[in-house]
Amino acid sequence: MANRFLRPHLIHRFSTLSPVGPPSTVVPEILSFDQPKTDVDLDLSDQARLFASVPISDLVRSTAVLHATAIGPMVDFGSWVMSSKLMDATITRDLVLRFVKGTFYDHFCAGEDAAAAARRVRSVYESRGLKGMLVYGVEHAEDGGECDNNIKKFIETVDAAKTLPTSHLSSVVVKITAICPMSLLKRVSDLLRWQYKNPSFKLPWKLHSFPVFSGSSPLYHTISEPEPLTVEEEQELEKAHERIKSICIRCQESNVPLLIDAEDTILQPAIDYMAYWSAIMFNSDKSRPIVYNTIQAYLKDAGERLQLALRESEKMNVPIGFKLVRGAYMSSEAKLAASLGYKSPVHDTIQETHACYNECMGFLMEKASNGTGIAVILATHNTDSGKLGARKASELGIDKENGKIEFAQLYGMSDALSLGLKRAGFNVSKYMPYGPVETAVPYLIRRAYENRGMMSTGALDRQLMR
Repeated sequence: MANRFLRPHLIHRFSTLSPVGPPSTVVPEILSFDQPKTDVDLDLSDQARLFASVPISDLVRSTAVLHATAIGPMVDFGSWVMSSKLMDATITRDLVLRFVKGTFYDHFCAGEDAAAAARRVRSVYESRGLKGMLVYGVEHAEDGGECDNNIKKFIETVDAAKTLPTSHLSSVVVKITAICPMSLLKRVSDLLRWQYKNPSFKLPWKLHSFPVFSGSSPLYHTISEPEPLTVEEEQELEKAHERIKSICIRCQESNVPLLIDAEDTILQPAIDYMAYWSAIMFNSDKSRPIVYNTIQAYLKDAGERLQLALRESEKMNVPIGFKLVRGAYMSSEAKLAASLGYKSPVHDTIQETHACYNECMGFLMEKASNGTGIAVILATHNTDSGKLGARKASELGIDKENGKIEFAQLYGMSDALSLGLKRAGFNVSKYMPYGPVETAVPYLIRRAYENRGMMSTGALDRQLMR
């Protein structure tokens, strides 16, 4: 059984579907917030002070890696090599992986096993003051056997996190797609969509959760009544519930927050359902939730779904944590929607995505400042959003040290923003995946493409580091 380490998203094939509109529903009010006052700002201009804690050797390697990824033809060639038959030959494979290990892997990944990753977390905190989000970098599983293997690795991640001082660690991260078979997540998502469109439709296996759809959620993936889960599928779903429970219990015992990562819309309903079910079960500490779900602001329904879930959590008096991101599956979402005759569920322009992210950020920060049982991780590489969040926190008088608000970036990316926010007094974390070098290749290709070109995410870091 071969796991895929953060491999590129799978595009699923479906039979031709005909249009179906969502059921009528009351749409929550549009999120709208005044811009924060501009009397507090985030200074990223003093590169000498920003990078004072970073060793020269790290700066040299980081500068070289980020400049290499800015060269489009080099990224294309590297991607071709790592995906080609050259990797089937032992000699070529060993040479390529040895080069990757000392450059791109060491820049973007935390180590080959949990112990090495924990050491990297400790090193990054002690040298730069940045916390770590530990994640075993497997993204998908196809069967129960793979899921059983993966949950052992995620438990190892929690155990490694326990060895670190609480000041060093933000959280551990889990992908539901790695502990529940992909095919079952699609089936559960189909059934949840059908129940949303037909409220009388019964799902005997369904546990209590928060809303996972809004009036603007994409439902085109499911146009006819799905078959009920088979006995075998229900048994596998129960095993998935047990796997989630096992890591939640370990996190609760260790006082380590658990972040549940997001996927694309074909699977996300099942992921949201499981995340919110877990939050109801395990978020008993009113001061700090254990389970966090992820909201992807590039989706047109993100604001509405966030508001509905938070409203239900407040009604049930259940604390909840949210990680706010923009999103990573624009291309596959657009292709799938177009193939079925629908518009993409992703905002039409990057400006609309930025606006949605910033509005959701303001909404969550206001909720957190009011003392409600909510904690927020603002995961962004966007400097404007970072500055806006910093000013909003000052305007609201948010305690930067109480853990209610935290910023986060990927390890190896947006270091200037991370260090600037840290200097401003915020808790800042790095998302730090770990795993064997040979399985990290797809993840590294994805990071390379995100930094590709002179106007990419890494442009500011390249300029300041140079």
